Order: sequence, then structure tokens, then C-alpha cells
Amino acid sequence: MIRSAAVAALLLSAAIPAWAQVPAGNSAPQPVPFVDTIPVAQDVPYPGTIKLDVDATDTERGIFRVKESIPVAKSGPMALLFPKWLPGAHSPRGEIEKLAGLVIRGNGRIIPWTRDPVDVFAFHIDVPAGVKTLDADFQFISATKTDQGRIVATPNLISLQPNSVSLYPAGYFTRQIPIQMTAKFPAGWTAASALPAKAVGSTYTYDKTNYEILVDSPMLAGRYGKVWALSPRVNLNVFADSPELLAAKPEQIDAHKRLVEQAVKTFGAQHYDRYEFLLSLTDQLGGIGLEHHRSSENGSRPTYFTEWDANVAARNLLPHEFTHSWDGKFRRGADLWTPDYRTPMRGSLLWVYEGQTQFWGYVLQARSGLVSKQDTLDAYAGIAGSYDLAPARQWRSLVDTTNDPVISSRRPKGWTSWQRSEDYYNEGLMVWMEVDAMLRQQSGGTRSIDDFAKAFFGVRDGDWGELTYTFDDVAATLNAIQPYDWAGFLKKRTTETGQPAPVNGFAMNGYKLVYTPEITKYFSSAEKSGTINVTYSVGLSIAKDGEATAVIWDSPAFKAGMDVGTVIQAVNGVAYSGDVMKAAIVAAQSSKEPIRLLVKNGPRFREVAIDYHGGPRYPRLQKTGTGETGLDRLLAPR
Repeated sequence: MIRSAAVAALLLSAAIPAWAQVPAGNSAPQPVPFVDTIPVAQDVPYPGTIKLDVDATDTERGIFRVKESIPVAKSGPMALLFPKWLPGAHSPRGEIEKLAGLVIRGNGRIIPWTRDPVDVFAFHIDVPAGVKTLDADFQFISATKTDQGRIVATPNLISLQPNSVSLYPAGYFTRQIPIQMTAKFPAGWTAASALPAKAVGSTYTYDKTNYEILVDSPMLAGRYGKVWALSPRVNLNVFADSPELLAAKPEQIDAHKRLVEQAVKTFGAQHYDRYEFLLSLTDQLGGIGLEHHRSSENGSRPTYFTEWDANVAARNLLPHEFTHSWDGKFRRGADLWTPDYRTPMRGSLLWVYEGQTQFWGYVLQARSGLVSKQDTLDAYAGIAGSYDLAPARQWRSLVDTTNDPVISSRRPKGWTSWQRSEDYYNEGLMVWMEVDAMLRQQSGGTRSIDDFAKAFFGVRDGDWGELTYTFDDVAATLNAIQPYDWAGFLKKRTTETGQPAPVNGFAMNGYKLVYTPEITKYFSSAEKSGTINVTYSVGLSIAKDGEATAVIWDSPAFKAGMDVGTVIQAVNGVAYSGDVMKAAIVAAQSSKEPIRLLVKNGPRFREVAIDYHGGPRYPRLQKTGTGETGLDRLLAPR
């Protein structure tokens, strides 16, 4: 049936509720459209080699001075990009706000630039006729306080990431852009990187490569450094605030050598021509744990070597980041791989990329003896216990947490036990523990997750490109090892809500989660910094100065009104200390009185009464039955 335009308009207006209509006479603008004029990346060679020179000698102020020479093939519109979406960060975290003083010249004359109004990481220029090379000068003004970002330069150390000190031309896959970098460090310093270089004094000229590899090849430099060969292809490069912190014992280095040995045996291939651990031991340079294909940036405590027994928890970092050479760098989720650093990354498979890396990090620390088996079991218990208590799975799925790097950019959250925060790491670990247990049970002990490791990661020995995968590829690999509805199982585990945490994999592998009044050695070691963990009893983690650093949602402390940032001044009328707090928890077992706290929020004092009488509770894994279990076999050296 055909209606007149007037009748149609009348019917339409009648269908719109009065409250939703624009009042007569009110202004009602329409959006201004925008056109994306930044060229889309193409898989074609860039015409010419970029020359990048970085002066990194101003360590007092952390100012990096950059000169970049970019060849151009034709005149006309061109866009230069600052890296935005960073591998390993899984989010748009390029520090564009720290780029300053940008001047672009051609044939000695300044070429005006205009920042893109939508993508502020892009700079538009119009290349004049006759110009064959662009000369760009700028500074990267790094953080001098932690509230500005990560500290990357101190009087003794520099963490130099090429993505922070370079621009690249839009319209090309980054692997198609040739580049050569030179970096000048302070006199007397040395530097390490996976990218080969020739050094003249403290100036390093790196081999010509492509922009993707350059960004994936950071430099760690310092006044005090030492190198240990862990294998013919792997080195441990350590830089520290002072030379005495480099005093590693032979047995400590031997444990790191076994880490490399066990990783190669586990995965069955090596996806690097050479691999460089870049380890900084400092409380001045910003902490970091960032994977690269042929190296990793690792920041640990100054006393990593010199107080070995007190730093057990810190030794999980290197096994984790090393595993990433296989899981995350070589094998990468297809939706996470991008052709340049402008294309958004999608992290739907981070429960494989990070979750299984977290899984193997703990396995390899035990297999190598870098961390003892018992300490590894106690670390597992801490993870399982945390998720056993946290109620966030009631409303939010594991796979949804893969969006957290973009949602929160890794800024602190107030209620992580309810909000969740990148749980694909440790909950992912537990899912893969369950997969291992299921493989063992269904195959009668003839198959395990080690078979998956070799089938999925141990292919194409020597290939250090990227081999992408999908969810279906993961399920198909498992199904080829042991037939089962792996797609259904993994879909359920990653998307379910309203179910308990997946801690059952430990029990299936011969160890169940229990809580005891006695603290484990692993937890005692972690508390030597002064922070106490009474999470599993009253629901608090408390710093040395009494500040609550974590409060478990719906815990006794939560119900009493505690929140993150609250500072405990006194416990039952006695000035706060960790021991006083623990004693109060013990005393409350035989009393009907609550634990009374005097707390401070800003200028305001108040009293809090925590009605808890269950005594100390610490998680541990208790072996069920006798003989060797699946978990025993999993953690045994290969």
C-alpha cells in the first residue's frame, strides 16, 4: 500500500514518545563527518632506508634527542605515524604525549605538519616537489616521576624502546620498511639488544633491519653490566644500580642455564637466531616485564642475586617472558596480529597468549630448579585461593577480561576481586592445568599438555616470523592429541559466569586446595617487604605503613566498610604493625568481640569493626593419595 509523504510523516511523529522529541525551537545539530586520509598499510616495500639517530646521553633529565632521515619517492600528501598499538601491551599505549619539539625539513626548509584530528598519533605533511628526503628532529621527554609514566632513564641505567624515539611512514606493513638505527649512550656505558650492533666507544650502530624488528628489539644500557652465556644462542644481560649487585653465584647462573635447556626440551624448537634476556636490577628504573621475539625486557629487585632466598617470587618473571618467544611472539592470535602500529589489536585469545604462558612460566621455573617444586606448589595455591574467594565470576566471563588492556590501560582498579583485571593470566593458567589433567586422564597417562606444546609451538624450528592461529586451531590441535569436544570445553570455560573458579584442575592432577592456619614459606618470603597478606581470612592485603592495598569484595573487611587506600592506624587499641594485625586475627578465634581498627582516610579518622573469628587461613595444595601424580610429573625436569 502506498501512503503519501505527509501521512507517513504524521504517523512517524505520532510513534515517537513526547519525551524523546526535540522541543520546538531548540537547536539540534547533526554530526560533522570526517574522512580518514591516513593511507591503509599495504604489504609492499617502502622505497628507501630510514636513518634513525638517537642521543641518549641526557640521563639526568631523561630527554632523548632524535634525528630521523626518511627517504620519499614522490611529492604530495604523506602521513608519519608514532607507534600507537604496542605489541605486548595489547593496547594503544604509545606515549605520544612525550613527543616534543617536532620539526620536519626538506632540502633544508621547514615543512609544516598538521596533527590528524581523529588519530592524534598521525602527522600530515605535504612533501614539496624536488624533496627526496625528510629530516625530522624531535625529543622524547621521558617520565621523571612515576605519575608521568614509567621511568626509563636514570644516572646509571637506560631502557630504550625504539617505538618511543621514531616515526614511520603510513601506508606500509612495518615489516616492509627498512631502517638503521644509531644510539649514543653516556661515555663508558655498554648496551645490550637482540639486534646486532657495532660499538665505537658508547655509540652503537645497529644492523639494518625492518621497522617491525627494530621495534621488537629494545636496548638496555648502563654504567654497570655483565653478560652470562646461558647457551650457544641465549645470553643473560644484567645491568644494575651498582656493581656489587651483579655478584651472581655459579649455582644461580646454572639455574638460568637449566631454564633455557628445559624450555627448548619442552617446546622442541627455537624461534630465534639468538635470544637476549635484558634484566635490570634496580629500584630506580621503572619495573617491566615485556616480551619480544628474540629478547625480553625484565625489571627485578636490586637484590635479585644477593638476597636469593628472599626473592623467590621474583624469579617467575624470566620463565614467563622467555616462554613468550614461543607463545605470543611466534604463535599469535590471528586477531591480535596487525600489519602496523595503527591497526587496533583484538585480544580474544589472550587466555592462550598470556594464560598458557603463565602456565608454562610456573612449570619451567620448577623444571629448571630456578624455583623449588614446593615453592611452585605454594604459588599455585595462592593463585587458586585468590580466585576461590573472588566473586567476580558471578557476572563477568574470562574472555571479557581480554578487553582489560584497552578498558583500563593497566591502571590500578579499586575492587579487582569484583571488577576483574586481566584474569586471562592466572585464570587462564588454571584452565590449562585442567586441560593437562584431562589429557592425562582420558589418554590413560600417555598424553599431556607437553604434547600440545610440541605440536603447537614446536614447529618450524628457526622461524622467527609470526604464525597466527584461531580458536579452532587450538581446539583442533588438542583434538589431534586426544579426541574430545575441546571446542565445547574451552568455549564453556572462557565464557561461563555464575560458576566457581576453575581450581579443579589441580585436584584432577593430584593436589587439592586447602586452607591451614600455618603460613607457607613462599608467603613468608613474600611478606619480608612488610606487606602482609590476610586476604584469605579477613580479606585484606596491607602494606608496611598500614595502607590497605587490596580488599576482597564481600569479605569480612569489605562488610565492615574497608576500602583500598584506607590506612590502618591501630588494631584493638595498639599501633598498627603486621604482627599486631596477625595477632588480632588469632585472638579473635576465642572471642566474640570483633577486630577493632582505627583507620584514616585523608584527614578523616573512623573506627571499623571486622566481625571475623575464623583465625588465620593460608592456602596450600595438599597431595591426595600416594605415588606420583599428574602434577608431580608436570613439574619434573625433562
